Amino acid sequence: MKLVLGQKIKELRQASDLTQEELANRSNLSKGFISQLENDLTSIQIDSLADILEALGVGLSEFFSDAPDQKVVFGKSERVDVDGMGISSFQLLVPSSTNKTLDPILLQLEPGEKLERRDPHPGEQFGFVMSGTVSVTVGRRTHKVAPKGCFHFESDKPSQIANEGNRPATILWVVSPPQM
Repeated sequence: MKLVLGQKIKELRQASDLTQEELANRSNLSKGFISQLENDLTSIQIDSLADILEALGVGLSEFFSDAPDQKVVFGKSERVDVDGMGISSFQLLVPSSTNKTLDPILLQLEPGEKLERRDPHPGEQFGFVMSGTVSVTVGRRTHKVAPKGCFHFESDKPSQIANEGNRPATILWVVSPPQM
């Protein structure tokens, strides 16, 4: 549903945590005018709109852009299974996430399974161990991560995730930027 001008200004004002009076003062207009505008009871000249948007920190082109809403929720059926990783399960949780800033992955490692050693690269890695215990090797140091524990490190050293335990392990792993 497309918002009308007044509703959009009201949402921007509220998102900026401003009262109508504060917005009016910042844009050299009256509180009554802002109220009428937000309720779509009056029209506005472009220079006054530009003053309001400047007070809200939004440019005219951004305000009038009809950029489509981005997808926010992804169901289980949308996960992408990646084969050839040499492990039980490697799923990309967000389709096309390899084109984004970060890549959330669900890993399942059986006892003795491990990811291939990753070469140093710019970025970071984060993991949350949902079940089981894993070993995370960063450079020459290996760290044990228990269930409900997490790890985070800069990716500037070789790294590897392994299940050296005797039970399956499930890890929510986030890599930034994506390396697939």
